[in-house]
Amino acid sequence: MLVLFETAAGYAIFKVLDEQKLQQVDSLWKEFETPEKANKVVKLKHFEKFQDTTEALAAATAMVEGKLGKSLKKVLKKVVAKEAHEQLAITDVKLGGVIKEKLNLSCVHSPAVAELMRGIRNQMEGLITGLPAREISAMSLGLAHSLSRYKLKFSPDKVDTMIVQAISLLDDLDKELNNYIMRCREWYGWHFPELGKIITDNLAYCKSVRKIGDRTNVASMELSDILPEEIEAEVKLAAEISMGTEVSEEDIANIMHLCDQVIEITEYRSQLYDYLKNRMMAIAPNLTVMVGELVGARLISHAGSLLNLAKHPASTVQILGAEKALFRALKTRRDTPKYGLIYHASLVGQTTAKNKGKISRMLAAKSALAIRYDALGEDTNAEMGVENRAKLEARLRYLEEKGIRRISGSGKALARADKYQHKSDVKVYDPSGDSTLPTVSKKRKIEEVEEGEEKEKPVEAKAKKVKREAPTEEEAETETPKKKKKKEKKKAEEESKPEEEERAISPAEEMTKKKKKEKKRAAEEEPKEEVEEAAVSPAEEVRTMMPNAIIFCFINPNVFFFLLQTTEKKKKKKKKVKEDE
Repeated sequence: MLVLFETAAGYAIFKVLDEQKLQQVDSLWKEFETPEKANKVVKLKHFEKFQDTTEALAAATAMVEGKLGKSLKKVLKKVVAKEAHEQLAITDVKLGGVIKEKLNLSCVHSPAVAELMRGIRNQMEGLITGLPAREISAMSLGLAHSLSRYKLKFSPDKVDTMIVQAISLLDDLDKELNNYIMRCREWYGWHFPELGKIITDNLAYCKSVRKIGDRTNVASMELSDILPEEIEAEVKLAAEISMGTEVSEEDIANIMHLCDQVIEITEYRSQLYDYLKNRMMAIAPNLTVMVGELVGARLISHAGSLLNLAKHPASTVQILGAEKALFRALKTRRDTPKYGLIYHASLVGQTTAKNKGKISRMLAAKSALAIRYDALGEDTNAEMGVENRAKLEARLRYLEEKGIRRISGSGKALARADKYQHKSDVKVYDPSGDSTLPTVSKKRKIEEVEEGEEKEKPVEAKAKKVKREAPTEEEAETETPKKKKKKEKKKAEEESKPEEEERAISPAEEMTKKKKKEKKRAAEEEPKEEVEEAAVSPAEEVRTMMPNAIIFCFINPNVFFFLLQTTEKKKKKKKKVKEDE
């Protein structure tokens, strides 16, 4: 068996002396502990040295790409073709397939071969004679530097550092331009304040100031190459009646110099934007189609590089740039942000506020695929980005139209649907089904107790009923203060008498009393009916008695309740007088 071994100095071909030792993979490393042991296992058959670093670089790049270089082809034809019956051990399977195709040589790659290569690399200085260690190390270092340079030069379009620097410079220029234009407007506004309101475009304003100078020159100046005719006429009219102050020529010269700076920076900014657009289309064409040049460049700048951005999932791409809001939301346990830098993309901007979250999520998912395709794919076309953008636009149209279309007919017109109003039926728990006992209200219980007491004391209850009867209006009018005093005395005497009599009355006397009371009841029922007919409500009685007091009652309600109480007291007293009589 022959072994192909690549070094920085050249190609080496070894012959395996004892192939049985390759079967013991785990203990093969012991055979390469010393150069003497290694020489018993393998023997150098041929060494093809590189002439210079360029040849070494060409051979190394061919090996990396899995291709068969010119120098390797020569070596294999010269040495291995003589012993075509033997197998060739190699490290790269892809390279083995190419060798077998072109030179019709059988190649071997296995764990034993990998362990053998490791042992040869370990004892390379002892196995390859005529090549000092210092020269091998120098060749290795030179090849490493030249290979790194080659990789950078090979694909300069894939260098995303230029994009990061360009977008950062563009943002800085925008800030500086805003400051300069604000200063220019404020400075020249002291001399000609009306011009700032008439001309809103910053570049046109600076060009106009640069051309006009002093406002007295406006009448004889033509601004048709900068401004439209209507605005030019308005500027000339405003210059005649301007309220600005007079300034010296030195002030005007400094203002004009500032205007020159603004114009130059604006032109450089437009040039830088074109450069950034071209670089984005070269490095990330699919991402540029999806979100635009500026948003794509800001995403790359925020992540650090295109490869770092490709490692982010779609959810991270969606909120990239809103980290502060995300951590604040997590800390306060509120809703997390729906979008970051991707909010400025044209697809998100043209949607309604209701659908911005959905579109930003879908756009982030498709953009993540586009970024990975741009960073790791071999093609540089933007077909995938165009296809995904078309899908997103179709989805956006569907969301905007709410997806409601007529099933029959042309299918173009939207179906008429009434506005949905949700009416929730809240069912309340009924506790009446929990208990089987009959429920009796407190009022009813109190009424039953009172009825029982009335049955026990019918005399007292009837007396109370008589007291509650309302007196007539005529009696209320004829009452005098002297009679009131007499009635109060009689009332006190009558209340004390029945209590004494009840204590001393025997059962026989009670029967006689009952008969008397029954007779009294029959006599009282007739005047009661007359009293009920003549009874009037307390409020009406107050109106008849005191017509002027009603007006006062609306002002002070306490007076109204006081009058009602007094009328009721008078009625009770009259009833007692009647009973006595």
